[in-house]
Amino acid sequence: MSSTCQQTLHFIHWNADKYSNAAEASDKPDGLAIVTVFLKLGLCNENLKGVLKALDSVKTKGKQAPFSDFDPSSLLPEALDYWTYNGSLMHPPLHESVIWIILKEPITISSEQLAQFRTILSSDEGEAPCPILSNHRQPQPLKGRVVRG
Repeated sequence: MSSTCQQTLHFIHWNADKYSNAAEASDKPDGLAIVTVFLKLGLCNENLKGVLKALDSVKTKGKQAPFSDFDPSSLLPEALDYWTYNGSLMHPPLHESVIWIILKEPITISSEQLAQFRTILSSDEGEAPCPILSNHRQPQPLKGRVVRG
């Protein structure tokens, strides 16, 4: 990622009342909601330590690791003011199926913690390592969408 990109953390939720998993929900207009938290570099975020430890077990595509006793709300900022809009996924096939909720206040993480996130690979185990260097989509025109906040 270029240094001019805003780093974010995404909490992806699917409509579990109607769909059994995120993949099934990903192309449905009521399928996904994504909460986005901006990241700002600074001090080490103690609340990320468990997440980063679990990442060591899931560096390649398709891996899973047990993860319990974690409260995702610990990674939210103190103020929960947000912007929201209906939009699309940020990666192909770019389904228009996401309610985006963008929190206005960032959380702080250290540069070392950000570097740990960047060690995740998009390749399968046994394949040549392929780091996820650019997993974002450029901002798109509103095309009649309303951003509320």
